Amino acid sequence: MNKQTLTMILYILVMALVTYLVRAVPFVAFRKKIKSRFIRSMLYYLPYAVLTAMVLPGVFYSTGSVITAAAGFAVAVILAFFGRSLIVVALGASVAVYLCDLLMRLL
Repeated sequence: MNKQTLTMILYILVMALVTYLVRAVPFVAFRKKIKSRFIRSMLYYLPYAVLTAMVLPGVFYSTGSVITAAAGFAVAVILAFFGRSLIVVALGASVAVYLCDLLMRLL
């Protein structure tokens, strides 16, 4: 095997170990049920906060224009607020970005 292949295998093993540790440590650290209402509510909302922090910056740089991205984001938030399905929200945001881009090119 060449050096590049060994390096890639090492990277994969390290990633597997880190992923396993992140999932296994909470089971070892918290053997009893968490009784604190504050901590339980924080752990409940943490995945949503992390997902938002990871996705939101990408939303505004995904289209090449902050204006069209903001239009798509606004439409997505409005549709989600009214309880529309994920596919309707995604399609609505995409159509809003397309129409906003088309309007900006015409003007």
